[in-house]
Amino acid sequence: MGIPHTYTLAYTAAAANNIALSQSPGAGAITLNGALVTGGVAVLDTARRILFTSGTSDVGITFTVVGTNRSGSPMTETIQGGATTASTTQDFKTVSSVTHSGSVAGTLTIGTSGVGSGAWLNIDPNANPISATMAVIVAGTINYSVEFTLDDPNTLPAGTFPTPLTTSTIMPAALVGASSNQSGALSVPVWGIRLTQNSFTNPGTATLTMIQAGPAH
Repeated sequence: MGIPHTYTLAYTAAAANNIALSQSPGAGAITLNGALVTGGVAVLDTARRILFTSGTSDVGITFTVVGTNRSGSPMTETIQGGATTASTTQDFKTVSSVTHSGSVAGTLTIGTSGVGSGAWLNIDPNANPISATMAVIVAGTINYSVEFTLDDPNTLPAGTFPTPLTTSTIMPAALVGASSNQSGALSVPVWGIRLTQNSFTNPGTATLTMIQAGPAH
């Protein structure tokens, strides 16, 4: 039997302006002056998504976020502005700069959302059979999904990330969009799984535990 792997999601309350207060910047650098910023760098409670809130539609411009991931490695992501909000798809632990391709249409704030993902937990593809049991225990109010990926991040081009999937033919439906204690099992090979928080009411936490059967020889 394999060793249990556990990851807990526990975020502080989201705030739309804790990285950058309301401003109307022209193209270039956006001033980071929110409550999380010290010495020009925003340090988040844990790695999570970055939220852009536009007072007027910013669909025509792009935003580039530079910072680090949960392990401290450099990370950059470019996203399209939204009609009202836009978000990164990756989780940042720090943000050292945000630039944009054109003047915002009205006002803009940058902060944290209620969405975020845990670290990828690797599934051993050489196990025979592939058998991994998963359980999620929640406290408070939270909605979550257990996602899987077929991408090995070690072989992806620089600047790209594993694609998260929740296809019900592979991931048990009970573990997708759930808000209570749930469990399920994988019986087909995937590269890894992770826990993603879709929304929560602070405080709300979820803990994923995965145990994979050892390889048979």
